[in-house]
Amino acid sequence: MSPSAVKTSHDQSTQDAVRAMSGGVGSAERLAIPVLEVADLAVSFDNSSGGPRIQAVNGVHMTLFPQQTLAVVGESGCGKSVTAMSTMQLIARPPGRFDRGSILFEGRDIVSLSEEEMLSIRGGKIAMIFQEPMTSLNPVYNIGDQLMEAIFLHQKVGPDEAKRIAVQAMKDVGIKKPEERLAMYPHQFSGGMRQRVMIAMALACRPKVLLADEPTTALDVTIQAQILELLRELQRTRDMGIMLITHNLGVVAENADVVCVMYAGRVVEYANVFELFDEPLHPYTRGLFRSIPMLRDTRERLVTIKDVTHDPAEFRKIPGVIPWWPDMPPGVRPEGAPDRDEHVLVEVRPNRWVGCWRTPELEARSHRRPSLDYRRGDR
Repeated sequence: MSPSAVKTSHDQSTQDAVRAMSGGVGSAERLAIPVLEVADLAVSFDNSSGGPRIQAVNGVHMTLFPQQTLAVVGESGCGKSVTAMSTMQLIARPPGRFDRGSILFEGRDIVSLSEEEMLSIRGGKIAMIFQEPMTSLNPVYNIGDQLMEAIFLHQKVGPDEAKRIAVQAMKDVGIKKPEERLAMYPHQFSGGMRQRVMIAMALACRPKVLLADEPTTALDVTIQAQILELLRELQRTRDMGIMLITHNLGVVAENADVVCVMYAGRVVEYANVFELFDEPLHPYTRGLFRSIPMLRDTRERLVTIKDVTHDPAEFRKIPGVIPWWPDMPPGVRPEGAPDRDEHVLVEVRPNRWVGCWRTPELEARSHRRPSLDYRRGDR
């Protein structure tokens, strides 16, 4: 995409966000305006051994709409959490650094905001549920103090009103007798209850975007289902967009509207959940699905991702393009465009994006950034 095209898209997104905030759009039109847009985001970290910087995120594109769940999947270290943390400017700088790209929220580029400006957004308009609640809750403060701290920070209310909001937030996430439990400490709650407290803290200020970084890790299946159903219900009633980071493809199948598959800091596939599960297009995505053992599929050896990505035939299934992969099988890697990044996200079918090798032919074309105003109820 040319610089002028990027600027035009950026300006249009800003105008749409301003209209939505000012109330100048109807309900259906409001839901069609992205609440968060990540464009060509690149984040790197210092190398403690003195070598080249470590590129954790490299040219990531994704778009989130109100009432939509965008699932970001991929193996550990692929850049999922770094992308989410960047959205709240929680990357320590140094050693981290924003190399390029933008994160648009309400028409403002979060990457360029000062720490003082971020205080009005972080925890209020954009909230996050972290992986492990016991490490996120302070053991020496009771639950009420920790809940009301966020409320005081983002809402101009007195102690009585802050307590009322905290009690209501706990009720919203299904915690019984919230007035009594405000005085309790994290160690007095079970794992599932602590996770509910984390969700209550994240949602107490009614954010427009919720970043859920493996919110059901280490919870049993029953509690996991309750937490995810709770998030869906709150999402519907609050027009909230959710970025769901997970390794669990079963959770993705049941809860996601749109799926972004990442590997090595790059987006390798982007599609609505039904199309991606019905027909994964990138060899890595196919490898993820084939590596899952099936109940009635008896075999001596499970298929690994490497079995798929080392097969040259897997890279020749999309006409006109070669899917990108850092360790290509012999004789498959095409000639790249000179002096350009080797990876480009290509819309290979309507509303289906695949990370491909940037050949001279693809370099000559313009490419639409991934943007899917889709929810599973639209099917």
